[in-house]
Amino acid sequence: MTNNRALLNPVLGFFVEELETTEDILIPQNPLDRVIGQEHAVKMAKLAVKQRRHLLLVGYPGVGKSMIAQAMAFLLPEPKEEIWIVDNPKNPERPFVETWIGGEADRGKDIGEILQADKIPPEVAVKLGFKCKKCGTLSSSLKIRCEICGEEKVGYDDWKATSPFRDLFETEMFNSSKRRGKVNRIVPYIRKVNGKQEVTVYEQIDTDPLKASVRVLNQSALEELRELEKSRPSKVLVPLKRKTFLQATGASETELLGDVKHDPYGNHPDLGTPPYTRVVPGEIHEAHEGVLYIDELPQLGYLQTFLLTAMQDKKFGISGRNPQSSGSSVRVDSVPCDFIFVGACNIMDLRLILPPLRSRIQGNGYEVLLNSTMPDTPENRARIAQFVAQEVVADGRIPHVTREAVQELIKEAKRRAQIIDGKNDALTLRLRDLGGVIRMAGDLTLEGESPLIERTHMEQAIKLCLPVEEQIKKEFGSFERALEKELALSQQTMNKINYPENYQNQSLYG
Repeated sequence: MTNNRALLNPVLGFFVEELETTEDILIPQNPLDRVIGQEHAVKMAKLAVKQRRHLLLVGYPGVGKSMIAQAMAFLLPEPKEEIWIVDNPKNPERPFVETWIGGEADRGKDIGEILQADKIPPEVAVKLGFKCKKCGTLSSSLKIRCEICGEEKVGYDDWKATSPFRDLFETEMFNSSKRRGKVNRIVPYIRKVNGKQEVTVYEQIDTDPLKASVRVLNQSALEELRELEKSRPSKVLVPLKRKTFLQATGASETELLGDVKHDPYGNHPDLGTPPYTRVVPGEIHEAHEGVLYIDELPQLGYLQTFLLTAMQDKKFGISGRNPQSSGSSVRVDSVPCDFIFVGACNIMDLRLILPPLRSRIQGNGYEVLLNSTMPDTPENRARIAQFVAQEVVADGRIPHVTREAVQELIKEAKRRAQIIDGKNDALTLRLRDLGGVIRMAGDLTLEGESPLIERTHMEQAIKLCLPVEEQIKKEFGSFERALEKELALSQQTMNKINYPENYQNQSLYG
């Protein structure tokens, strides 16, 4: 900071006249507070994160679409689920999918019968923590006391069984050192089936007694699970520690949806590579529990249909997508892909988005048109200053900017709003272009070994940072005149090549 005084907080508001340099400005911790001039879009983005809705951002390039999407991911909690691919010994080309929840494997979930807590023996429901042993009321197993009579329910140590059947079950469920984790509440129980006693295991799979909360495994199911768990090789498909923001802009079909690698030995049991090891996740799977962002959404073309299916089902199978590959015979069904989708496009491309995809976003999300300008007010001028400070910090190679240089950039922001958008008393929000001006000014400053970006540096950068079209207009008067001159020069050059006898005393381009 240039002086030992309090930093200017953009969230609380300040005026440009209060700062000496952009070093005086506090950069907000919340990335959504760094988005400039898009208050409505930021509000909808926060709602989308809170309610897990999808979002379509429409606007001109450089107004903050990708920044909003990245900021949304910042607000999401850390992922809780890890996805594994497990070998299927009976049918290797149909590997299993396992989901770990906070280190706990959801293994063999299709084995056994799923019941609500009121459909299991009362004493088992008590031991699992669903049922009050005094009044019999059912409630969440997370609640320590009964909501009706206040009696303390069965605790962790009370229901923890010492039966050898439990040990067997745990061994079958967690026989790999790679799968250490918290074990579900499990109660072994002997019941009569067709007049015979049978060992049955009840496993809590949900804390709500009114949901599919208990899995019942009889002896045949336990044997099936034992066979399933015997030496089951596996690999992590989507790790627990991962980013919550995934950008899939320009992704190919295999990158977006996943694939199965080719095995040159054709799945030979001795020479080939096991199918489960060749399964590759798509970006829709890697975005599970996070944000999947796709800019220029219409460029996906027919892949929009697959994206729609993934958004709708929150699961999408992985199969080999090259019909000439050995991986084409491998398929993994129902791989989780529960993500928040954020799509973005320009106004002119909006009509190219498939109507069913638009309908899906509208039915479970929001469509937002981003601003291209904001009113020229003292508050918004301070937001431009905030943007300058953020760009300096983000770049990391250019010095901070003086107040006078910031004011010069604000003038340029006003000029661009007039020229590009035809709005007076407004400031442009095409901030990516302004960011280029700031970096140019910083580079010019470093060339002169100045400690700060001064007004003169900013003025020079504004003159240099012109689009090529404006440079052509400045040089030739108009774009059309430049084209005419280029065509004439090109024709003259070809004549000199084809008819050199007419240009004996001239050089090729002279």
